[in-house]
Amino acid sequence: MSDFDFPDDLLELERAAWAAMQAGTLTVDQADAVQQRITAYAKEAGLSRYTVEMSLKKAVRHAGPSGD
Repeated sequence: MSDFDFPDDLLELERAAWAAMQAGTLTVDQADAVQQRITAYAKEAGLSRYTVEMSLKKAVRHAGPSGD
């Protein structure tokens, strides 16, 4: 579903944050960890942080039944 090959750790951070958000338990530290990793990945890949973040959210939040 995504044009990006996200690292597993980044996908897991976003999945956990999304689950916590839905449960109403997302913490500032958890959200900050996701943002820091998104920023690092974007810098490593030479991409816009915004583009990476939007694609990551789409990949995690709108994944098909098999998770992709």
